[in-house]
Amino acid sequence: MGLFKSKRKEMTASCCCGGKAGESLAEGANHGKRIKVLGSGCAKCRALERVVTEALEELGEEAAVEHVTDYAQIASYGVMSTPALVIDGKVLSYGKVLGKEEAKSILGKALR
Repeated sequence: MGLFKSKRKEMTASCCCGGKAGESLAEGANHGKRIKVLGSGCAKCRALERVVTEALEELGEEAAVEHVTDYAQIASYGVMSTPALVIDGKVLSYGKVLGKEEAKSILGKALR
């Protein structure tokens, strides 16, 4: 068991850019909030990504939106219908393109 503890400790070490090792830019934005759009890259998925980005701008939030297209990663969230919106590992919407006001409402609650 000691072997696993040392790995965890190693993974949380800081890297040269001030972030944590293994943390992507999307994870480091907005005080650690990770915003992801899950989908194959189709028109609906790109539309959700655009709506989320616009909603963040209108809310005055600076956050990177990561678009996950890998089917294995998408399935790991339990999502069977895309596009989906995930914030900090929680699936908050799936199977539809949100309207801007709906996205602002969801993001406003999740980013507080």
